[in-house]
Amino acid sequence: MTPDLGFVHRYLPGAEESSPTLLLLHGTGGSEEDLIPLGQDLAPGAAILSPRGKVSEYGAARFFRRLAEGVFDHEDLRFRTHELAEFVEAAAEEYGFDRSKLSAVGYSNGANVAGSTILLHPGLLRAAVLLRAMVPFEPEVTPDLSGMPVFIAAGRMDRMIPPDNTQRLADILTEAGAEVDLRWRNVGHSLTYEEVGEAKEWLAGVLQGL
Repeated sequence: MTPDLGFVHRYLPGAEESSPTLLLLHGTGGSEEDLIPLGQDLAPGAAILSPRGKVSEYGAARFFRRLAEGVFDHEDLRFRTHELAEFVEAAAEEYGFDRSKLSAVGYSNGANVAGSTILLHPGLLRAAVLLRAMVPFEPEVTPDLSGMPVFIAAGRMDRMIPPDNTQRLADILTEAGAEVDLRWRNVGHSLTYEEVGEAKEWLAGVLQGL
């Protein structure tokens, strides 16, 4: 039976005790099951921690509220981000994975809450793969993200995310010291096999260094 750590979630142990762990964060309407195949493809043998967003938008699970398309409820976003960080810390204690080897993989709404977590809880995540991400908020104080690897996959034809918004996110993270690898493709909001392949190759290089 899965312990109650505040989120409905799945945890899959890694191939070895020393394996890295992926925090999988689904998009709007997803569940804790959605990204598990992607996570297993991106980092074979890694442990997987996959929570379900606790906010319901007309029955669709999300990680935080929004006021309209692309307009976030920033108060709720901050609250939910702290809540997610507490869950991660509780899960590390419950399952015994090494928090220093924890990387996030988020898609859309999940990528946005991952971005918020990076800014509000620097040091919680070792690295991040942000797929179709936006600026969660403009930080009042620039966090220290020195040397943190971040991969961002963006679509120039994405009707949900203006390209300059994703570029601004990359700039915020870079200004904070993160090592950002922003990849653009002439695609929409859906992921492509080519992007998954790029993310897998990038992540393999990052995880080798852990």
